[in-house]
This record gives sequence, C-alpha cells and structure tokens, in this order.
Amino acid sequence: MSRYRLLPSPVQEAVLQGHCAHARYVWNLAVEQHLHWHSGRASAPGYLDQCRQLTAARAEHPWLAQGSQTVQQQALRDFTNAMTAFFDRANRAGRPSWRKAGRDEGFRIVGQRGKQWDVRRLSRKVGQVWVPKAGWVRFRWSRAVPRGVKSYRVMMDRAGRWHVAFAAIPAPVLAPGAGQVVGIDRGVIVAAALSTGELLLAPGLNVREEKRLRRLERKLARAQRGSERRKRVRLAVARLRACETDRRKDWAEKASTDIARRFDVIKVEDLQIKNMTRSAKGTRENPGRSVRAKAGLNRGILRSGWGLLVRRLEQKAPGRVERIRPAFTSQRCSACGQVDGRSRESQAVFRCTACGYACHADVNAAKNIAAGHAVTARGGFRDARPTNREPHLLASLNQMRAAGILRFRRRRMSRLPSRRGKVTSHRD
Repeated sequence: MSRYRLLPSPVQEAVLQGHCAHARYVWNLAVEQHLHWHSGRASAPGYLDQCRQLTAARAEHPWLAQGSQTVQQQALRDFTNAMTAFFDRANRAGRPSWRKAGRDEGFRIVGQRGKQWDVRRLSRKVGQVWVPKAGWVRFRWSRAVPRGVKSYRVMMDRAGRWHVAFAAIPAPVLAPGAGQVVGIDRGVIVAAALSTGELLLAPGLNVREEKRLRRLERKLARAQRGSERRKRVRLAVARLRACETDRRKDWAEKASTDIARRFDVIKVEDLQIKNMTRSAKGTRENPGRSVRAKAGLNRGILRSGWGLLVRRLEQKAPGRVERIRPAFTSQRCSACGQVDGRSRESQAVFRCTACGYACHADVNAAKNIAAGHAVTARGGFRDARPTNREPHLLASLNQMRAAGILRFRRRRMSRLPSRRGKVTSHRD
C-alpha cells in the first residue's frame, strides 16, 4: 500500500470519525451474529443477508442513515473476507474479533475512480482525495499515486494522525544478477547482522525521549480514569510511541530495499517470533520465573523489528528469500566448522576453541546462515555429509580436560595390574 498523511479540516475530521464509528459498529454486529452460531445450528447470515439487514437498520435508525452506505457495506465485506481467511487452512489468520474505539479507527472505500471516488493533485506537495460525505480532503503528496488503484483506506492511529492508503501492489525489486548470497542474523542489540560484516541497528527513541516516556507513563498511572488529564497524557505517550514506530518502519523499508538490490539470494533464520515473545507469567498455581527479565527481552525483540524486516524482504524480493533452521548457528565456527558453546564468549565476541578464529558473534552466525544448512550438534551439516565429523585434537583435549575424562583415565590406567601381577598406583 502507498500511504499518505491526511490533513482534514475540523469539520471533515468529525465526518471521518463518524465513518469510523459506523464501520466499527457494523463490524461488531457481524461479530455478534457469528458468535451465536455453533455446530448443528443453521449457518450464520452471509454478506447478502447482512446487507438486507443493514438496509432495514438504516431505515429504522436515522443516526445510522446519516452515514455513508458505502462505508457500512464495505465493513460487512471486510468481515466476510476475514471469515473466509479464518476458515482457510492455508491461511494463518485468526478469528475476527471485536473492534474498539481509539484503537481500530478506519474505513475503506471501494469503487471506480472518477465515479465513487477520485484523487487529484493541487500543488507540488499537496493533493486531494474525495471521501463520501466529507468532500475533498487534502493530503501530503509525498510521491505519485499508483496507477490502477481501485480502493483506499482511511485510518487514524492512536496519536491522532490521519492517513490514507491506496491499495496497490508495487513492483518487486529486480535482482542484480551477480549470484551473490547473503545471510542475515537477527539479534536484540544488533537488529540485523549481514554475512558481509555489516551491522544494522534499528533506530528508536533517544535518551531524552526515553526519560520523558517513563515520566509520562508514571503520570498516566496516577491519573484518574476518564479524566481529561488522562486523555492528554495518553495522547502524549501515543505520540512518542508513534515516533518510535515510524523510525523503525523507515529503517526496515530502507534496509530491505538496499538488501534486495544488492543480493540475489537472501537467507534468514526461521524464527518463531510469536512463541519467543510469549509472556513468562504463567498461572497462579504454576507461576513463571524471571518474569521481569523475560518481559524486557520481549520488548527488545519487538523493538528490533525482526518480523517487519523479513516480511518486507519477502514482499520486495519474492522467491529469493530462504528460511534456514537456526540450530547451532551461533555456536558453530564459520571457519573450521567446530560446534562448541564455549566459543561464544559474550554477546558480541566469538572465538573458536579449536582454530582460534575470532569474529563478531552475530557476523559469524550470519555466515553460517549464508551457508544454507542447519548444522547438527556434532558440527556437520544436517543435509550434507559432515566435513568435520572427526573433531580437532586440540578441541577434543580441551573438552576432555574440562569434563575431567583425562584425569579419570590416568587414574584408572595407573591402577591396572602389571605383567608381574602387581597393582601399581599413580603415586609410584
């Protein structure tokens, strides 16, 4: 989608908020209807039946008839598409749930351009889009509107900013054709490390903004619910959060475009981010451990933009992104292939215990990912013949000394009976 910043007037903003409220009301009614359905009962009403019910409701309630019928019918169409995606086994979409005021603010307009809606350019940086019941609404013309657009969506975020997004699938980024392969390791401190040695850091709030955010959050916790003071503080917190989100999205867009233009094959870790960021609170009977530390780790993972970066890479470079199983990629030496957990000395230092190869830990993992194989615990490739099945002598001695095996064998050999039938001791 091509998103632009919408600049409505106060009167137009009131109309847009009314459209959002009507679309949310119709959506929640459809959710309530489908919640009453269960196995063995007649099927819930479909899109056509719901449209007939909507026509009857508009005739009965004047406040609903004052809104746009296109907006309300499109909310029903969106709900039908969401239910279809929910019952599709190949789709990971969840069941459509309730929409809440202040969080789900938006509506969609579908139709032929020039009849149901239209868009035009006023100046170098200003354009206009036609919205039903609101007229021509201005927006920032940051780039040309894509051709062949048949719908657009108007939405408002928690920071109170309005946006308009025109539905259009952009053309994929062309591969350079040089046959270059890159591996990407994702981390918390370093958001993305490339096998070429580049370290990409996801931007966020600076120190001054973080202090202000913590102060505002404490102030929000003391404010009384429903008060005007709480609304003002919540809006200030939302603006800081929106600033952080915008910076992370801008970084992901620029980084993904740069990577898609430079490399033909992009290999990333196949991480289950949703499972990794689950809460560790547990239940009252079986409470979790290190809940506060796990919550901090979850925030760090989400702030790094792992999923956003890979999703944009798959969209900009379709068919050129491969997911690699991340088993032992951070413990394997990219130079000799030895797998040893002690080689990872710290978060940023990797020093092989066998060959002494030293490198940034994330870059070393990215090189293993670029190899395109998931390694086994013995140090070889899982889908190919291991090249280092026989461990290095130095590494084996170090491991045996650490485990105490050599000392045990020396004592055992010293106590074996000699040829004369005499038992020797290691003290002799």
